[in-house]
Amino acid sequence: MPITITAVSVQIRVNANLYLRDPQETRLGKKIIQEGIILIDKIGIESFTFKKLAQAMGSTEASIYRYFENKHSLLVYLVSWYWEWVRFRIDFNSMNVIDPKRKLSITIKTIIDTIRLATPAEYIDRDLLHNIVVKEGIKAYHINQVEKENEMGFFTPYKALGQKIANILLAVNPDFPYPQTLATNILEMANNQMYFAQHLPMLTDLPIAGGDMQKLETMLEFFIFKLIEK
Repeated sequence: MPITITAVSVQIRVNANLYLRDPQETRLGKKIIQEGIILIDKIGIESFTFKKLAQAMGSTEASIYRYFENKHSLLVYLVSWYWEWVRFRIDFNSMNVIDPKRKLSITIKTIIDTIRLATPAEYIDRDLLHNIVVKEGIKAYHINQVEKENEMGFFTPYKALGQKIANILLAVNPDFPYPQTLATNILEMANNQMYFAQHLPMLTDLPIAGGDMQKLETMLEFFIFKLIEK
């Protein structure tokens, strides 16, 4: 998916099959994204409805349906936007880096930093969007119609990000037999371990206090390099 870069901004483009009208192109569309993130984070996708979103926005359900067919499309849109942002950050931070191990370390750091880095769209709250990715993201593709939506390209950003990380892993060790599996687990571990540390500390050895991510980065590097190095 293309990402538009200018001197002052980065605009991430999401699969057009996910929306009826591009929400990034209008003030109302941006408001739908902004308030949708807030409401989904607050009540969860199961309780979320366009009626509740319209009430929160002071708008109408009909206006929201002009942009998204249903709440599932909105959820996949938000998750896709996040993964495209992560992929862009990896490309940007590892530009012109030749050494494979250094590039892998930069990738790990970027995945973690992206969680706390301001997004290029001022109407998207990075913390709330990350919460949604952790709590609701799996619901974007653990669905009955996953094959159909996959054919429509709904999950291309997540697959592209996983492939990018897998290629970086293979550059470190071309004989590593499970690059795709490890790539996916890196992404899931980064999100889930931070979530566990904050909410279910008995499920992790990782303490995160005051937003300090250094221990998470150290833990990921420990696991990844132990597995990947010859």
